[in-house]
Amino acid sequence: MTAPADLSKLRINRDAPSAPERKALTRNLLLFVGALILVAVTIAMMRARAVPQVQVVTVTASAGSGQGNAAGATTVTANGYVVARTKASVSAKIPGRLAYLGVSEGSVVGVAEIIARLDNADYQAAVTQAQANVASAQASIIEARADHDQLVRDANRAREIRRSNPNLLSEQELEAANSRAEQSEARLRAAEAREKSAEAGLEIARANFDNTIIRAPFSGTVLRKDAEVGEVVAPSVGGGLTRGAVVTLADLQTLEVEVDVNEAYIARIRRDAPSRITLDAYPDTAFRGTVRQVVPTADRQRATVQVKVAIADRDPRILTEMGAKVEFLEAPAPRAASGAAAERPRILVPAAAIRIEDGRSVVRLVRDGKLQRRDVDAGPVSGNFREIRSGLSGGEQVLVGGVETPKEGQRVKPNNQ
Repeated sequence: MTAPADLSKLRINRDAPSAPERKALTRNLLLFVGALILVAVTIAMMRARAVPQVQVVTVTASAGSGQGNAAGATTVTANGYVVARTKASVSAKIPGRLAYLGVSEGSVVGVAEIIARLDNADYQAAVTQAQANVASAQASIIEARADHDQLVRDANRAREIRRSNPNLLSEQELEAANSRAEQSEARLRAAEAREKSAEAGLEIARANFDNTIIRAPFSGTVLRKDAEVGEVVAPSVGGGLTRGAVVTLADLQTLEVEVDVNEAYIARIRRDAPSRITLDAYPDTAFRGTVRQVVPTADRQRATVQVKVAIADRDPRILTEMGAKVEFLEAPAPRAASGAAAERPRILVPAAAIRIEDGRSVVRLVRDGKLQRRDVDAGPVSGNFREIRSGLSGGEQVLVGGVETPKEGQRVKPNNQ
């Protein structure tokens, strides 16, 4: 019979783990710590993404009625376009087919210079025919005058014969001679009238021929070709292939900027006042201008008044129909006397910064990375800006864009940080 096994040696050593167990424990601990780090980084990134980046502007307050500069203070800002005061669509006076076009875009022409010519063979033939009619009328006058002179001499001779000897010439023969002389005079007058009619016809033919030649009405630059050789042109567009104008001509020495100023600010603009013009194409370059005219009527629907500003600085870069911004200036006001009340600073903010909520004008301030609502009293839009009459003092950061529905206390990140 086999002896029972000794089970006293079968024990679990709980004091120190084995080497494989230690490796497994270390690996699991490292994986756990890595997972915690990954979760923390993910949460931080999500929080960073949750904070929108917004566009802000810093509000600045300018003394007097605008921002100071060497030429004066800005009173009003408005946007518009460059136009030529002297501009015309040059067309033919009569309909016809364009046979010659001697200019292209950018061509410089002088006054009365030939721009184009219509097919004028029939008008040239009419001139030749009218000249022949004049020559025929002149020949008829020569013939009628010679006949008249001869008949007048015959009548004078008959009167002398009748006076010297009545028996040699009867009274009836004398009257017949006088009648023939008077008839010849009438024929002569008729021939002279036909000559004048022929000369008038010649003038008409020449005028029609000259109308086939299209000339520049003033010195300027061709902006656009409106027709090509072979096309039918006419004083007024008749549809189909008929063209109204041949070229569009402008005098670039008369360039000016037309802007629409809100009628609430029109009292600040006066004629001959200086201004500063900035083209959208060259925002870093300013051109001097002068108010030429304030159009004496307002746009009822837009509540604006058109102002025309002459450009004093001639520059080949300035082209018609370019977008432009005009800042109307005024001479700096003299310093206030001692003890006089200081003039309230003028604050301008972009029009996009102002929202209408519950019937009130509000802006959103950015402070410590959070949005705060502020009620303001804002004036009308002028050149994409609005004047803040009350509610801001200057130095604040105002939300312009980046958040469609801003909320009070919402965390944001300004674009300049």
